Amino acid sequence: MSFREHGVSRVAVLGALVVVGALPVGVVSGQQGQMEVEVEQLQDNLYVLRGGGGNSAAFVTSDGVVLVDTKVAGWGQPLIDAIGELTSNPVTTIINTHAHFDHVSGNVEFPATVEFVAHDNAKTLMEEWNPVTGFPGNFPDVFETSGGQGLPTRTYQDRLTLGSGADQVDLYYFGRGHTGGDTWVVFPALRTMHAGDMFPGKQVPIMDASNGGSGLEYANTLRMAYSTVTDIDTIITGHSVQMDRDDLREMADFVDGLVSAAKQAKAQGVSAADFVADWSPKPRFRVDFSMPAPASFQAWVQVIYDEIDAM
Repeated sequence: MSFREHGVSRVAVLGALVVVGALPVGVVSGQQGQMEVEVEQLQDNLYVLRGGGGNSAAFVTSDGVVLVDTKVAGWGQPLIDAIGELTSNPVTTIINTHAHFDHVSGNVEFPATVEFVAHDNAKTLMEEWNPVTGFPGNFPDVFETSGGQGLPTRTYQDRLTLGSGADQVDLYYFGRGHTGGDTWVVFPALRTMHAGDMFPGKQVPIMDASNGGSGLEYANTLRMAYSTVTDIDTIITGHSVQMDRDDLREMADFVDGLVSAAKQAKAQGVSAADFVADWSPKPRFRVDFSMPAPASFQAWVQVIYDEIDAM
Protein backbone atom coordinates (compact mmCIF):
# COMPACT_ATOMS: atom_id res chain seq x y z
CA MET A 1 0.00 0.00 0.00
CA SER A 2 1.01 3.54 -0.48
CA PHE A 3 0.13 7.17 -0.08
CA ARG A 4 -0.45 9.75 -2.73
CA GLU A 5 2.14 12.47 -3.22
CA HIS A 6 2.05 15.43 -0.84
CA GLY A 7 0.83 13.21 2.00
CA VAL A 8 -2.79 12.64 0.98
CA SER A 9 -4.06 9.42 2.57
CA ARG A 10 -4.96 6.47 0.35
CA VAL A 11 -8.16 6.07 2.36
CA ALA A 12 -9.43 9.03 0.34
CA VAL A 13 -7.77 7.72 -2.80
CA LEU A 14 -9.46 4.33 -2.58
CA GLY A 15 -12.75 6.03 -1.95
CA ALA A 16 -12.37 7.82 -5.28
CA LEU A 17 -11.04 4.66 -6.95
CA VAL A 18 -8.01 6.34 -8.43
CA VAL A 19 -4.32 5.48 -8.27
CA VAL A 20 -1.17 7.45 -7.66
CA GLY A 21 0.87 8.56 -10.62
CA ALA A 22 -1.19 7.07 -13.46
CA LEU A 23 0.40 7.69 -16.85
CA PRO A 24 -1.41 8.41 -20.10
CA VAL A 25 -2.87 5.12 -21.27
CA GLY A 26 -3.20 3.40 -24.60
CA VAL A 27 -6.44 1.61 -23.69
CA VAL A 28 -9.16 2.44 -21.18
CA SER A 29 -11.51 -0.46 -20.60
CA GLY A 30 -12.90 -2.94 -18.13
CA GLN A 31 -15.65 -0.57 -17.00
CA GLN A 32 -18.14 -1.81 -14.43
CA GLY A 33 -20.19 0.95 -12.90
CA GLN A 34 -17.68 3.50 -11.66
CA MET A 35 -14.80 1.01 -11.87
CA GLU A 36 -12.38 1.67 -14.69
CA VAL A 37 -9.16 -0.16 -15.40
CA GLU A 38 -6.54 2.01 -17.09
CA VAL A 39 -4.29 -0.01 -19.38
CA GLU A 40 -0.79 1.07 -20.30
CA GLN A 41 1.20 -1.02 -22.76
CA LEU A 42 4.88 -1.40 -21.84
CA GLN A 43 5.85 -4.08 -24.35
CA ASP A 44 4.06 -6.01 -27.08
CA ASN A 45 2.85 -8.50 -24.46
CA LEU A 46 3.18 -6.66 -21.13
CA TYR A 47 0.65 -4.20 -19.73
CA VAL A 48 0.28 -2.20 -16.51
CA LEU A 49 -3.31 -2.13 -15.23
CA ARG A 50 -4.09 0.81 -12.96
CA GLY A 51 -7.02 1.74 -10.75
CA GLY A 52 -8.66 0.26 -7.67
CA GLY A 53 -5.53 -0.49 -5.64
CA GLY A 54 -1.99 -1.50 -6.43
CA ASN A 55 -0.62 -1.58 -9.96
CA SER A 56 -1.37 -4.89 -11.65
CA ALA A 57 0.60 -6.27 -14.60
CA ALA A 58 -0.66 -8.57 -17.36
CA PHE A 59 1.96 -10.68 -19.17
CA VAL A 60 0.49 -12.36 -22.25
CA THR A 61 2.27 -15.66 -22.90
CA SER A 62 1.76 -18.30 -25.59
CA ASP A 63 -0.45 -20.36 -23.25
CA GLY A 64 -2.28 -17.75 -21.21
CA VAL A 65 -2.02 -14.56 -19.19
CA VAL A 66 0.10 -14.22 -16.08
CA LEU A 67 -1.49 -11.53 -13.90
CA VAL A 68 0.39 -9.83 -11.06
CA ASP A 69 -1.92 -8.61 -8.26
CA THR A 70 -5.69 -8.18 -8.38
CA LYS A 71 -6.50 -4.94 -6.53
CA VAL A 72 -9.26 -4.28 -3.98
CA ALA A 73 -12.50 -6.23 -3.63
CA GLY A 74 -14.78 -5.94 -6.64
CA TRP A 75 -12.03 -5.28 -9.16
CA GLY A 76 -11.50 -8.86 -10.32
CA GLN A 77 -14.20 -8.75 -13.01
CA PRO A 78 -13.09 -5.35 -14.37
CA LEU A 79 -9.58 -6.83 -14.67
CA ILE A 80 -10.97 -9.86 -16.49
CA ASP A 81 -12.90 -7.56 -18.85
CA ALA A 82 -9.89 -5.34 -19.54
CA ILE A 83 -7.58 -8.28 -20.22
CA GLY A 84 -10.24 -9.77 -22.51
CA GLU A 85 -9.93 -6.71 -24.73
CA LEU A 86 -6.17 -7.23 -25.02
CA THR A 87 -6.04 -10.94 -25.79
CA SER A 88 -8.22 -14.02 -26.22
CA ASN A 89 -5.84 -15.94 -23.95
CA PRO A 90 -7.36 -16.70 -20.54
CA VAL A 91 -5.78 -15.75 -17.24
CA THR A 92 -4.01 -18.93 -16.16
CA THR A 93 -1.74 -17.67 -13.36
CA ILE A 94 -2.07 -14.97 -10.71
CA ILE A 95 0.98 -13.91 -8.74
CA ASN A 96 0.41 -11.92 -5.55
CA THR A 97 3.35 -9.73 -4.57
CA HIS A 98 2.16 -9.67 -0.94
CA ALA A 99 -0.88 -10.17 1.24
CA HIS A 100 -2.41 -6.69 1.51
CA PHE A 101 -6.07 -6.22 0.64
CA ASP A 102 -5.44 -3.81 -2.24
CA HIS A 103 -3.30 -6.39 -4.07
CA VAL A 104 -5.14 -9.65 -3.43
CA SER A 105 -8.87 -9.06 -2.88
CA GLY A 106 -9.77 -9.44 -6.55
CA ASN A 107 -8.43 -13.01 -6.46
CA VAL A 108 -11.77 -14.39 -5.37
CA GLU A 109 -13.46 -13.25 -8.61
CA PHE A 110 -11.25 -15.41 -10.82
CA PRO A 111 -12.14 -19.04 -11.64
CA ALA A 112 -10.73 -21.90 -9.61
CA THR A 113 -8.82 -23.07 -12.70
CA VAL A 114 -6.34 -20.23 -12.16
CA GLU A 115 -3.09 -21.09 -10.37
CA PHE A 116 -2.50 -18.61 -7.54
CA VAL A 117 1.18 -18.14 -6.65
CA ALA A 118 2.77 -16.29 -3.72
CA HIS A 119 5.55 -16.56 -1.19
CA ASP A 120 5.03 -19.07 1.66
CA ASN A 121 4.70 -16.27 4.18
CA ALA A 122 2.27 -14.32 2.01
CA LYS A 123 -0.11 -17.28 1.90
CA THR A 124 -0.04 -17.53 5.70
CA LEU A 125 -0.66 -13.79 6.01
CA MET A 126 -3.59 -13.94 3.60
CA GLU A 127 -5.11 -16.66 5.75
CA GLU A 128 -4.55 -14.59 8.91
CA TRP A 129 -5.82 -11.33 7.35
CA ASN A 130 -4.15 -9.10 9.91
CA PRO A 131 -4.69 -5.33 10.10
CA VAL A 132 -2.06 -3.20 8.41
CA THR A 133 0.28 -1.30 10.73
CA GLY A 134 -0.36 2.42 10.53
CA PHE A 135 -3.13 2.11 7.96
CA PRO A 136 -6.67 2.81 9.20
CA GLY A 137 -9.71 1.00 7.93
CA ASN A 138 -11.61 -2.25 8.20
CA PHE A 139 -11.25 -4.34 5.07
CA PRO A 140 -13.41 -7.50 4.93
CA ASP A 141 -11.62 -10.84 4.73
CA VAL A 142 -12.50 -11.89 1.19
CA PHE A 143 -10.91 -15.30 1.60
CA GLU A 144 -13.02 -16.18 4.61
CA THR A 145 -16.14 -15.12 2.74
CA SER A 146 -15.15 -17.14 -0.35
CA GLY A 147 -14.35 -20.29 1.62
CA GLY A 148 -10.69 -20.03 0.68
CA GLN A 149 -11.17 -19.44 -3.05
CA GLY A 150 -8.31 -17.30 -4.37
CA LEU A 151 -5.75 -18.30 -1.76
CA PRO A 152 -2.35 -19.34 -3.15
CA THR A 153 -2.27 -22.85 -4.54
CA ARG A 154 1.48 -22.76 -5.17
CA THR A 155 4.13 -21.20 -2.95
CA TYR A 156 7.90 -20.90 -2.77
CA GLN A 157 10.62 -19.94 -0.28
CA ASP A 158 13.49 -18.15 -2.05
CA ARG A 159 13.09 -18.38 -5.82
CA LEU A 160 10.65 -19.90 -8.30
CA THR A 161 10.66 -19.95 -12.10
CA LEU A 162 7.42 -20.23 -14.08
CA GLY A 163 7.47 -20.98 -17.80
CA SER A 164 10.52 -20.87 -20.06
CA GLY A 165 12.06 -18.96 -22.92
CA ALA A 166 10.19 -15.82 -23.87
CA ASP A 167 7.40 -16.79 -21.43
CA GLN A 168 9.66 -17.15 -18.37
CA VAL A 169 8.76 -15.42 -15.12
CA ASP A 170 11.15 -15.46 -12.14
CA LEU A 171 9.96 -14.90 -8.58
CA TYR A 172 12.35 -13.81 -5.85
CA TYR A 173 12.10 -13.33 -2.11
CA PHE A 174 14.90 -11.14 -0.75
CA GLY A 175 13.77 -10.69 2.85
CA ARG A 176 11.51 -8.64 5.06
CA GLY A 177 10.50 -5.06 4.40
CA HIS A 178 6.99 -3.93 3.53
CA THR A 179 5.71 -7.28 4.84
CA GLY A 180 7.31 -10.63 5.63
CA GLY A 181 6.36 -12.17 2.30
CA ASP A 182 7.12 -9.72 -0.53
CA THR A 183 7.69 -11.21 -3.99
CA TRP A 184 9.70 -9.51 -6.73
CA VAL A 185 8.41 -10.58 -10.15
CA VAL A 186 10.88 -10.53 -13.06
CA PHE A 187 10.10 -10.90 -16.76
CA PRO A 188 13.64 -11.59 -17.99
CA ALA A 189 12.90 -11.56 -21.74
CA LEU A 190 11.39 -8.09 -21.33
CA ARG A 191 14.05 -6.79 -18.89
CA THR A 192 11.23 -5.69 -16.56
CA MET A 193 10.49 -6.27 -12.87
CA HIS A 194 7.35 -5.76 -10.79
CA ALA A 195 8.45 -4.70 -7.29
CA GLY A 196 5.06 -4.61 -5.57
CA ASP A 197 4.98 -2.39 -2.51
CA MET A 198 8.57 -3.03 -1.54
CA PHE A 199 9.00 -0.14 -3.99
CA PRO A 200 5.60 1.60 -4.00
CA GLY A 201 7.10 4.78 -5.42
CA LYS A 202 9.39 7.45 -4.07
CA GLN A 203 7.97 7.86 -0.58
CA VAL A 204 8.18 6.66 2.99
CA PRO A 205 7.10 3.02 2.67
CA ILE A 206 4.69 1.17 4.93
CA MET A 207 6.61 -1.00 7.39
CA ASP A 208 3.86 -3.42 8.33
CA ALA A 209 5.00 -5.23 11.46
CA SER A 210 1.54 -6.78 11.84
CA ASN A 211 2.27 -8.72 8.66
CA GLY A 212 5.94 -9.50 9.25
CA GLY A 213 7.38 -6.28 7.86
CA SER A 214 10.59 -4.70 9.10
CA GLY A 215 12.04 -1.23 9.25
CA LEU A 216 15.54 -2.35 10.19
CA GLU A 217 15.77 -4.84 7.32
CA TYR A 218 13.97 -2.80 4.66
CA ALA A 219 16.92 -1.06 3.02
CA ASN A 220 18.99 -4.25 2.93
CA THR A 221 16.15 -6.07 1.17
CA LEU A 222 16.01 -3.30 -1.44
CA ARG A 223 19.76 -3.56 -1.93
CA MET A 224 19.52 -7.33 -2.34
CA ALA A 225 17.02 -6.84 -5.15
CA TYR A 226 19.23 -4.19 -6.73
CA SER A 227 22.38 -6.32 -6.63
CA THR A 228 20.73 -9.61 -7.64
CA VAL A 229 18.42 -8.57 -10.47
CA THR A 230 20.73 -6.62 -12.74
CA ASP A 231 19.44 -7.37 -16.25
CA ILE A 232 16.40 -5.08 -16.13
CA ASP A 233 15.63 -1.66 -17.53
CA THR A 234 12.14 -1.05 -16.13
CA ILE A 235 10.57 -1.46 -12.69
CA ILE A 236 6.80 -1.49 -12.25
CA THR A 237 6.19 0.08 -8.85
CA GLY A 238 3.40 -0.77 -6.46
CA HIS A 239 1.48 2.50 -6.80
CA SER A 240 3.44 4.99 -8.89
CA VAL A 241 4.96 5.33 -12.35
CA GLN A 242 7.59 3.02 -13.82
CA MET A 243 11.11 3.51 -12.57
CA ASP A 244 14.56 1.96 -13.08
CA ARG A 245 17.46 0.44 -11.14
CA ASP A 246 18.90 3.85 -10.30
CA ASP A 247 15.59 4.77 -8.69
CA LEU A 248 15.63 1.50 -6.74
CA ARG A 249 19.09 2.28 -5.42
CA GLU A 250 17.91 5.77 -4.47
CA MET A 251 14.94 4.26 -2.63
CA ALA A 252 17.33 2.05 -0.65
CA ASP A 253 19.43 5.11 0.24
CA PHE A 254 16.33 7.01 1.33
CA VAL A 255 15.06 4.23 3.59
CA ASP A 256 18.56 3.69 4.98
CA GLY A 257 18.79 7.36 5.89
CA LEU A 258 15.39 7.32 7.56
CA VAL A 259 16.17 4.23 9.63
CA SER A 260 19.62 5.50 10.60
CA ALA A 261 18.13 8.79 11.79
CA ALA A 262 15.45 6.92 13.77
CA LYS A 263 18.10 4.76 15.42
CA GLN A 264 20.07 7.81 16.46
CA ALA A 265 16.97 9.57 17.77
CA LYS A 266 15.94 6.57 19.85
CA ALA A 267 19.44 6.32 21.33
CA GLN A 268 19.07 9.96 22.39
CA GLY A 269 15.70 9.31 24.04
CA VAL A 270 13.61 11.05 21.37
CA SER A 271 10.07 9.66 21.15
CA ALA A 272 8.63 8.42 17.87
CA ALA A 273 6.15 11.32 17.89
CA ASP A 274 8.89 13.92 18.37
CA PHE A 275 11.03 12.28 15.70
CA VAL A 276 8.20 12.48 13.18
CA ALA A 277 7.56 16.12 14.05
CA ASP A 278 11.19 17.12 13.50
CA TRP A 279 12.61 14.82 10.82
CA SER A 280 12.95 15.72 7.18
CA PRO A 281 14.79 13.87 4.40
CA LYS A 282 18.22 14.87 3.23
CA PRO A 283 18.10 17.69 0.66
CA ARG A 284 18.65 15.37 -2.31
CA PHE A 285 15.41 13.52 -1.49
CA ARG A 286 13.15 16.45 -0.61
CA VAL A 287 11.78 17.15 -4.08
CA ASP A 288 11.06 13.62 -5.28
CA PHE A 289 10.08 11.78 -2.08
CA SER A 290 6.66 12.29 -0.50
CA MET A 291 5.70 12.00 3.14
CA PRO A 292 2.74 10.18 4.73
CA ALA A 293 0.27 11.49 7.28
CA PRO A 294 1.96 12.01 10.68
CA ALA A 295 -0.04 9.31 12.48
CA SER A 296 0.95 6.64 9.96
CA PHE A 297 4.56 7.82 9.87
CA GLN A 298 4.72 7.64 13.66
CA ALA A 299 3.42 4.06 13.56
CA TRP A 300 6.21 3.02 11.18
CA VAL A 301 8.89 4.81 13.18
CA GLN A 302 7.54 2.95 16.21
CA VAL A 303 8.11 -0.29 14.28
CA ILE A 304 11.78 0.64 13.99
CA TYR A 305 11.93 1.55 17.69
CA ASP A 306 10.27 -1.72 18.71
CA GLU A 307 12.69 -3.74 16.58
CA ILE A 308 15.63 -2.03 18.28
CA ASP A 309 14.18 -2.87 21.68
CA ALA A 310 13.80 -6.51 20.63
CA MET A 311 17.45 -6.88 19.60
